[in-house]
Amino acid sequence: MPKITYIAVDATETVLDLPVGTSLMRGALTNDVDGIVGQCGGFAQCATCHVYVDPGDLGRLEPMEEEEDGMLDFTVCARADNSRLGCQVKVTDALDGLVVRLPESQA
Repeated sequence: MPKITYIAVDATETVLDLPVGTSLMRGALTNDVDGIVGQCGGFAQCATCHVYVDPGDLGRLEPMEEEEDGMLDFTVCARADNSRLGCQVKVTDALDGLVVRLPESQA
């Protein structure tokens, strides 16, 4: 299973082995990672699963869909060039070693 690292604002790292096909949001919620809310359940309707992907890893992700791009304008913490919604990023073998940073707040 691919390893995904979540880094909290306080620099606490949580490394998880996630099954292929799981979203970054679902992986975080299932494993009690603080900092991901996922209020809408993964439908790109709330932006409470906002993450910052390490810039060097962006090229490994599937391209962002229009719905996700629009929803990122409504995140609580500032959107950045490396912002993604965790519910829209599905784990693949190619994402082994992916690092995502969590914003200061989701709500």
